[in-house]
Amino acid sequence: MKLKSIIIAITAGIFLAAGSLFPQADPVEKEKAILDSVLKFLELLHIEPRDINDAFSKTLHQEYLDNLDPGKRFLLQSEIDQLNAFETQIDDQINNRTFDYFNLSISLLENGIDRAEGYFNEIIDNEIDLSEEEYIEMDYEKRVWATDDLGLVDIWEKSLKYDILGKLDQKIEDQEADTTLTEKLSFDELKAEAIKDTRKTYEDWFKRLDKVRRSDRYENYINSITHIFDPHSDYYNPKEKEDFDIRMGGKLTGIGARLSPEGDYIKVVSIIPGGPAWKGKELKVDDVIYSVKQEEEELPMDIQGMRMDDVVSKIRGDVGTKVTLKVKSDDGSFSNITIERDEVIIDEGFARSVILDLPGVSDNIGYILLPRFYSTFEGKEGNSCAVDVAKEIEKLKEQNVNGIILDLRNNGGGSLQDVITMSGLFIEDGPIVQVQDRVKKARVYKDRDPEVKYNGPMIVMVNQHSASASEILAAALQDYKRAVIVGSDATFGKGTVQRFENLDRYIKGYEDVKPLGQLKITMQKFYRVNGGSTQLNGVNADIVLPDAYSYIESGEKEYDHPIEWSEIEAVEFDQGVFRVENIDELVQKSKERIASNETFQLIDENAMRLKETRESNTFPLEYESYKAFLDQREEQAERFKDIMDDKIENLMIRNLDVDLEYIDLDESRQARNEDWIKNLNKDVYVEEALHIMKDLLAKA
Repeated sequence: MKLKSIIIAITAGIFLAAGSLFPQADPVEKEKAILDSVLKFLELLHIEPRDINDAFSKTLHQEYLDNLDPGKRFLLQSEIDQLNAFETQIDDQINNRTFDYFNLSISLLENGIDRAEGYFNEIIDNEIDLSEEEYIEMDYEKRVWATDDLGLVDIWEKSLKYDILGKLDQKIEDQEADTTLTEKLSFDELKAEAIKDTRKTYEDWFKRLDKVRRSDRYENYINSITHIFDPHSDYYNPKEKEDFDIRMGGKLTGIGARLSPEGDYIKVVSIIPGGPAWKGKELKVDDVIYSVKQEEEELPMDIQGMRMDDVVSKIRGDVGTKVTLKVKSDDGSFSNITIERDEVIIDEGFARSVILDLPGVSDNIGYILLPRFYSTFEGKEGNSCAVDVAKEIEKLKEQNVNGIILDLRNNGGGSLQDVITMSGLFIEDGPIVQVQDRVKKARVYKDRDPEVKYNGPMIVMVNQHSASASEILAAALQDYKRAVIVGSDATFGKGTVQRFENLDRYIKGYEDVKPLGQLKITMQKFYRVNGGSTQLNGVNADIVLPDAYSYIESGEKEYDHPIEWSEIEAVEFDQGVFRVENIDELVQKSKERIASNETFQLIDENAMRLKETRESNTFPLEYESYKAFLDQREEQAERFKDIMDDKIENLMIRNLDVDLEYIDLDESRQARNEDWIKNLNKDVYVEEALHIMKDLLAKA
């Protein structure tokens, strides 16, 4: 998975910044200063420093080429060969702070873009034949570089046909669905409109490419270097954080989603609980956004190649206005999702709890949802999640709950101190996690409070999007045999710690080109108390439940150049609160239930379908074949559309009396609570967790 695209001039991550505050400064001198400082930090602080040698040069060359022209639409093989000549020399240029390779790549790319624009204008002005039996490969990694101009023209013809077919198919569907039309356009008329829209899309794209700065491309070159060390180390330029602090929520108004670059487009990396997208339930993590349409505009804006901040500015907007996103889902299907913008309500991201009753299975079970590991460092509106979870536990204990389910699904992590404190709520005291940098002995972070907030049976729910701090807590409670971990086969697998370093503070000289920016650098690695790392492998659930990603590699493993799994010495740990001793029996009983559960069977079948569609990225370019191909995919997807749309029979969910006063303060809060409970009532994973709790209680 490539995290950067040199063409669209953006760098990945939620806290990125772009552009230079001082365009009048000598660009080459500034580039030297940035490279100098980045390399010094990587050498001194990175958890696994790399030698800048010929092997590094070869790896960097491939990484950079993949980012330079990911769609293989601009450069010829002969031009790639010119860059290949530097394959073992880039390390020398890096060490000497020279940029012959980088300069050549810019020159070749810019010439290639100009050449491609010429191809585009010629192709779009001629007749577009959608009746030829031909195919396009949309998996860029399977494409090869064109050997001559005819090969490039062929790539462009097929790419344009593919985009036109997508727009044409949508227009035909829209027309068929519009019952108010008295006169409908013919196929050829709709095709002409689709070509017109495609022309505008690409003309706008080429205009954007023309405005890409050298500094933008240089940042991608630098990040190609940092990503050889690991995928989470990134250079950030000095422009205000606000531009790339993609928090479409919080105090901003928007849709409530966090985004990241994905090739030429933008991918959804998380949905903010309580936000408009979260309430709509249509936009999903890993959806790729292809276009953005304002409600007052007739045509959508194709975002191919757009800068990240430009895309965000189009998606954000005033409360009450609507934006429509065209997205591609994991199964390869496209859909248009309309979302009404609103303020993202912060309290929906906080810990909260309810009581679950499933008569005949488990009664009076406490359920705590923790969407993220927030902390007071986020400002006055950010509470401590450890304190909040402790409060929820106290409220549940007052209800004499028989067990507690802690839901960490889709929790991407956060505060280290809070996860240590929170883990300590369930044991007397002892080590929670080990953290090690490259030179020092691992530091053991302990819960030093002997008080146990909750000492009863416990289940922790996770999935492949549970990361970082979520993995620390799940791993600790698993190692202590304090809780049953239920969910995906493995969590995300991010077991590393990053820290921001201001490049200006630690490098002398270069005063005329400062500020240089910041480096987010991976400096430490998490280890479980048993000595194993959560890096790459994540935390394996004790009881695995089928999910949409069961057969798809996801998480940290999906990145290029991830830091490998390793282990260190275990530390002594023990607890005398509640121990899960009958795990094999719990696993067997859950397997038997899953095997006879129609919903889980559908989920598993859908997971197989997603795997197959991901592996099949060759699309026909003849309209009837294209339509049949899409119809087949949509027909397959339709069977699984409402997998979890039925209410769990007999499942009763009730708010705690102590929470009702707060919930009833305003109608919007009531509506959000009702929506949450409504969806929880359909959650087959929670239902199975209640069955597991029954088995756990039977042995308690």
